[in-house]
Amino acid sequence: MTDLLKTSLSRRTVLQAATVGVAGVSPALRSMVYAAGSDAPEKKEVKIGFIPLTDCASVVMASVLGIDQKYGVKIIPTKEASWAGVRDKLVTGELDFAHSLYGLIYGVHLGVAGPKKDMAVLMTLNHNGQAITLSKKLADKGAVDGASLAKLMASDKREYTFAQTFPTGTHAMWLYYWMAANGINPMKDAKVITVPPPQMVANMRVGNMDGYCVGEPWGHRAIIDGIGVTAMTTQDIWKDHPEKVLGTTAEFVQKYPNTARAVTAAIIEAGKWIDAGLQNKNKMAETIADKSYVNTSVDAINQRILGRYQDGMGKTWDDPNHMKFYGDGAVNFPYLSDGMWFLTQHKRWGLLKDHPDYLGVAKQINQIDIYKQAASAAKAAVPKDVMRTSKLMDGVVWDGKDPKKYAESFKIKV
Repeated sequence: MTDLLKTSLSRRTVLQAATVGVAGVSPALRSMVYAAGSDAPEKKEVKIGFIPLTDCASVVMASVLGIDQKYGVKIIPTKEASWAGVRDKLVTGELDFAHSLYGLIYGVHLGVAGPKKDMAVLMTLNHNGQAITLSKKLADKGAVDGASLAKLMASDKREYTFAQTFPTGTHAMWLYYWMAANGINPMKDAKVITVPPPQMVANMRVGNMDGYCVGEPWGHRAIIDGIGVTAMTTQDIWKDHPEKVLGTTAEFVQKYPNTARAVTAAIIEAGKWIDAGLQNKNKMAETIADKSYVNTSVDAINQRILGRYQDGMGKTWDDPNHMKFYGDGAVNFPYLSDGMWFLTQHKRWGLLKDHPDYLGVAKQINQIDIYKQAASAAKAAVPKDVMRTSKLMDGVVWDGKDPKKYAESFKIKV
């Protein structure tokens, strides 16, 4: 930087730039701000926990492609065995961030998912791309979707066991919503167990459960292995539903706001890269299939991320609502209404005894301001509204306007 430019940039101008963040600031001024340390990431290296699932891809690719370095951080992806392990390491600070279930972060914040700690959601990592799998044995008896499963359970009485991945998590909520929409009370009519995602296929193979809900590639893997069928995709439960998030503690965000913003920006950009085309998606599939990440065959990943679905019973289809990591920019936005929806279901199923301050809790957890700053740095589109409206599989509309009424409206609940 020339002496003339240094002189022309007043101290006040530099401070203003530091306040608004680096986005939209001239390169010369940006470098000056960073040199002063005012907007540089406080931690240069961060550990981000992930579970072996396709939707960890934007975290992994931000590191593998070196996108993180553009934002002044180094992401160390750390493979974890279970969501409970992710929770514990986030709470203790062993992990800085995590690829996490939306409902896990909310559950920990409210103290209904283990140790209570104030938490933060920085961004949504993906929409769609999970599935409900029923065993081949059930399919052979005619149970291939929700209605036929309900019919079989009513006529062939026994204990039916279904698995989800974490009690307050997304997969539990999709499973319960789907069962209830088909007249099955998941709390009374079935036994529900918790199984880590990578262990789902092995447990079904030995007959430990009749069905499960999990993220890819473990739905498609059951079909490849001939042990299960896809009864429903989660995007058919709720089109463009929120799924995994980038989670951390409120304490981390308060202590390291610049780091939180830099990591969020890097992962937004990685999601944009994944969704940019077929070639990138295939490269992503080849990368994350490796044993250090998801540890499966590439063909278990690369079909469903392109929307190429098969149900294990001969039906194939192209689904435009497959897993998305960026889409048109709306995927990553941490809508307050998305977080509130999980709270309504936690109340519905008795995980919360009383109605929480739905909007207040979502405002505490979802870091809208940091997200907007990160999105600006990553040149990502930002929706105008912090709420959105969705119609779920049973025709019920969720818009976040009256969460208490919504939570109480369901016929089947605890």
